[in-house]
Amino acid sequence: MQTRIFHGIIGNFHKRGLSMALEKARIPELLAPAGTLAAALAAYDAGADAVYAGLPRFNARERTENLSLDEMSKLIAYARKNGRKAYIALNTLIKESELTELAGLVAETSAMKPDAFIVQDLGVLRMIRDFFPGVPCHASTQMGIHNSVGVRMAQKLGLKRVILERQVSIDELRILMRHATLEIEVFVHGALCCGLSGRCLFSSWMGGWSGNRGKCKQPCRRRFFGRDGNGFFFSTMDLCLIDQVPLLKEIGVSSLKIEGRLRNPDYVKQTVSAYRLMLDAKQEEEGEVLSRAREILTKSLGRKWSTGFSSPEACSELIHHRGLGVSGLLCGDVVELKPNGFLVKVTRRIHLGDIIPVQPRSGDEGPAITITKLSVNGVPSSRALRDELAFIHCDKLVSVDGLVFKVGESFDTMLPRMAALPPLRPALDLSIHISSSGAKIELTNLRERPSWTLDEAFATAEKRPLSADTVRDEFAASSSEKFACGELKVEINGDLFIPASRLKQLRRDFWLWACEKARTEDLDSHPAQRLRNFTGWYSSQKSFAFSTAPENTYALARRDSVPKDCKGVAARPVADCGPDEEAILPAFCPEDKLSLLSAKIRAAYGRGVRRFRVTSLYQFELLRKLQDTVIASSFPLPACNSLAVAELKALGVSKAQAWLELESQEIVQLLARAPLLMEIFCFGRMPLLATRAVVPADGELRDVRGSLFTVDKSAEEYLTCVYPALALALPSVQGVANYYDLTHASLEENESSRFNYDRALS
Repeated sequence: MQTRIFHGIIGNFHKRGLSMALEKARIPELLAPAGTLAAALAAYDAGADAVYAGLPRFNARERTENLSLDEMSKLIAYARKNGRKAYIALNTLIKESELTELAGLVAETSAMKPDAFIVQDLGVLRMIRDFFPGVPCHASTQMGIHNSVGVRMAQKLGLKRVILERQVSIDELRILMRHATLEIEVFVHGALCCGLSGRCLFSSWMGGWSGNRGKCKQPCRRRFFGRDGNGFFFSTMDLCLIDQVPLLKEIGVSSLKIEGRLRNPDYVKQTVSAYRLMLDAKQEEEGEVLSRAREILTKSLGRKWSTGFSSPEACSELIHHRGLGVSGLLCGDVVELKPNGFLVKVTRRIHLGDIIPVQPRSGDEGPAITITKLSVNGVPSSRALRDELAFIHCDKLVSVDGLVFKVGESFDTMLPRMAALPPLRPALDLSIHISSSGAKIELTNLRERPSWTLDEAFATAEKRPLSADTVRDEFAASSSEKFACGELKVEINGDLFIPASRLKQLRRDFWLWACEKARTEDLDSHPAQRLRNFTGWYSSQKSFAFSTAPENTYALARRDSVPKDCKGVAARPVADCGPDEEAILPAFCPEDKLSLLSAKIRAAYGRGVRRFRVTSLYQFELLRKLQDTVIASSFPLPACNSLAVAELKALGVSKAQAWLELESQEIVQLLARAPLLMEIFCFGRMPLLATRAVVPADGELRDVRGSLFTVDKSAEEYLTCVYPALALALPSVQGVANYYDLTHASLEENESSRFNYDRALS
């Protein structure tokens, strides 16, 4: 007697033939941005396999429009019904005071069963993994994973996919993919940050608006002034790897990601359409298809294209500092401000419905406006042509000499279609067992696991026995407005015959019983119960109790010593430290330099070094086999909340540095619950931005506000760094270790900054 078993999740199957499915498996997922529900639908319509979207809080595009919980529910329901995927971005650093609010949000969204959460903060990962299991997590590019050792570390943390740091070259990607143990996702199109992901402090330093919390003010797009002139020295061109799609398919990446949650549905539609064409093109057609795809992309109205950080040559050409780093087509100049609007000398046609940022010539951020009312020579009009004076009606403040760019055109708002989308129904997971004597169906995700049974003799099939696929397809139609069918397990004992009409009736009878028996609050994944579990655990947590006074650490250059009258341990780069000192590991290590760094670590260990300072996740793997080590963590490896500190403790950290951006009140709250000894970066000059791009400036720079910075091309190996003119200086905290970074600062400096210590971090 045969037993045939099927495992699957309803709605996650493309209903295509086997040969097409096998061909599809060799093609990377095409992942599109969804800043709005309309953008998500446009992406799916254009051929996206998946979209990523955020909610109003806790995502890296928090400053823009995002989806409400109701919209997210509709999006996930639509994706599931149509064989697509939807990922929720929770990819920011979280303060201690926000953990309870975050838990409530995770509870609600995890019950929706998105295909994954995208996370940056180790505390968020720990919360989801330990208290809201069942939804996979992807490592955001904000985690800064950039080599194969980091990917291996991500797997040990329980992550399913790594979204690579954008500054990984194609050659490095090739090597990395040979060792990859997880799904790898890479960016292929959209705006680029100049700095390495997850460690940029530029916007935060200049006003408390953190790019690591979705609030970046994009200071890298501003004009700066140096000894050799002025320009937009950190403003990168946009990424466009449409030519590289065949190569990325060959390399074997799992997902190609389009950036653009700030962009409208028309942009998403055009960009997805172009990349869908290239992904599906046969090898002999790629040249012809590439021309068509590039033509489509010209309608997406972005900045000048580049290949990003794909090679050293690309890094040298990424910044064109003489031009404004503005996205879109230049369409005119603001010539006069008037009540309720402004007058524009048009240089390229504009139309009602166009989206136009008005960019100050300083490079500062300007307002984005959708043209809803337009006049030419005092007469209402739907458009304005070249050389005409047009009055654009709006209530936003614009710069008197601003430049008008077009970044989007009128598009279908999809309002009726979105209004008609049904919300997501709670899913019941079923275990179906059918034998010659009847059927038993168990509700496996209810706490009491109730069963519906049927005693009925089923005949043996003469030709085509009942298949698991047939049962799956039948029971997927739940016949219920209350519940959907979730995960299915089907087991059939024997070659049985059940008429289609009888199977349909069985399904109706079962779902009628299930809707009467099941209650949403009894679901294992019900948000209220999981939230209670977390809040009960969290309220019982207490801070680390230490018995001796914490030891201070002084980061030093190669030949420097701990300052006179200062007590503490010296910390130096791993190649320079002695046996009684702490070895600082580099936050960035390209794939082809891993063996060299490993050799430096072994050499230091051989010299008697036992203290190591980790600054990136990949380093835990390099230290794993060394015995009797003492590990501290520090910038740019973030410890923003007690859950992140707990995760670091589980990795072997004995002292964790609180995240540099935190204000004083948040530091106090973190210290009250942190499960190990904490450290404060109390003095030093940290890199606000680090990049592999060739920056066309060196030495001292100032912005239009007079703030001073220094570009240093030798501060960190393989990177160019930007440092503030003022050193950070914070008051010491009782019972906390202090960290003094004297590699780029002196304790004798007269002026300093308290960074975000006295202001709320946004």
